[in-house]
Amino acid sequence: MAEGVVTQLHRWPVKSFAGEPIDTCLVDERGVAGDRTHALYDTFKDAPRRLTVRQVPRMLAWRASYDGADAEPEAPPVATITAPDGRTFRWDDPSLEAALAADLERPVARRRDLAGQQDLERSVLITTQATLQAVAAELGYDELDLRRMRTNVHVDFGDTVPAFAEEAWEGRSITVGDAEFVLLHPCVRCVIPTRDPDSGVKDPKILRHLTREHGGLFGMNARFVGPAPPTRISVGDRVSVGP
Repeated sequence: MAEGVVTQLHRWPVKSFAGEPIDTCLVDERGVAGDRTHALYDTFKDAPRRLTVRQVPRMLAWRASYDGADAEPEAPPVATITAPDGRTFRWDDPSLEAALAADLERPVARRRDLAGQQDLERSVLITTQATLQAVAAELGYDELDLRRMRTNVHVDFGDTVPAFAEEAWEGRSITVGDAEFVLLHPCVRCVIPTRDPDSGVKDPKILRHLTREHGGLFGMNARFVGPAPPTRISVGDRVSVGP
């Protein structure tokens, strides 16, 4: 049985905005409480389209947080939005859409959905330190910023689990503290890892390398299965992978 420890937790209140590291959070069948409960939409081919960094890389220059609040799954706070120039808005501030439209150079609409708006619904992303370090080494980098990968739960298994071992764990259970998840499948990466999370500068080498050497995969998508939600997980929790 593989055993490790949670070293980082992240939540992303607005899809494709910069998010926030946290020390603890609640999880339920929707994922991490408050994760991607807010999103921007525009209109594409006469239909609403949920915006991501794929269409608008500038979204990464905006940051969303809950100001350190311990979000409840059923009632997460309204996100606080920080613009690239340092101005702050509440998500429900009527002036926010105009500020976003001016900076992103397109009209946008806001949507808040407590079910979460992940690419894979009702999921969390789990990543491992061994794989992060291995990809950095393969690229010839001293380190690779974990924020590029938009992870929720980052685990260090020490020397007991080699890099990329998690890709063979599909269908297995993983326990994080008191919470149990089922590992669904490896996560196929989009363009977000190519963007520096601070500057937004594009480094296409990262995605090309992942695609060529690892089938475009990094991390595992997982889904909460118990016990009765919500369940708390925290940095420092023990992690074990079942059969």
